[in-house]
Amino acid sequence: MRIIFIGDVMGPIGQETLTTYLPKLKAKYRPQLTIVNGENIAMGKGITKSLYKTILTAGADVVTMGNHTFDKDDIYEFIDDANKLIRPANFPAQHTPGKGYVLTKVNQTTVGVINLQGRVFLDSIDDPFAKVDEILAEIQAQCDYIFLDFHAETTSEKEAMGYYVDGRVTAVVGTHTHVQTNDAKILPKGTAYLTDVGMTGPYDEILGMRKERVIERFLNHRPVRFETPLSGRGQLNGCVIDFSSTKNAARKIELIQITPDQPFLE
Repeated sequence: MRIIFIGDVMGPIGQETLTTYLPKLKAKYRPQLTIVNGENIAMGKGITKSLYKTILTAGADVVTMGNHTFDKDDIYEFIDDANKLIRPANFPAQHTPGKGYVLTKVNQTTVGVINLQGRVFLDSIDDPFAKVDEILAEIQAQCDYIFLDFHAETTSEKEAMGYYVDGRVTAVVGTHTHVQTNDAKILPKGTAYLTDVGMTGPYDEILGMRKERVIERFLNHRPVRFETPLSGRGQLNGCVIDFSSTKNAARKIELIQITPDQPFLE
């Protein structure tokens, strides 16, 4: 069993890069499941129904989100009917539309995909550690494998989650910081781990936003409006994970990085 996970798709450049390279990556790696984080696809903040469909058309089977899930009002009109879209499960359940996990069938294999959000330097929503316990109690018996997109700011919180669920889920991959980390590994009890998968979007900007505006903020310490560019060179970051034949264990995790300096090789 093999999956591909593609990091935060950022704005128009991210859309173009995803639609260009995801089909090629699927042809090269032949994954049974493809997951894409889409929380930044709408000009850097949020997602719309048409862009959700763009991600699916590009080849995604599941779309995960993050702290920008509800930045576009359009999402309230379709999230409850979007069977392949999940948002952080630890948003307060009583008041939040959508769902935080999905079970998907691949031939005779059931894969659970969970989305959670960290709380360090982000909104103080429900406890992700307590929430993952709750979800695993509900779905673990039904799943052969479980993938967790942990959308969080700090390395320490992501690592803590990885070790907390080691052996109980197949893979924990972080999103949100937009810079791919070089710490892909298999944890002691068999869970594949990566602190941050990186982003898919502008290559010559700062975290996907126009570098001039970000630099201006650092120079004058006054509020500026961050913007994601409409055109320019792109990058795609992701990972490929091979699951073991053992339940909730991984055999291998490999980084994917496509940039102008590291072009895609067939």
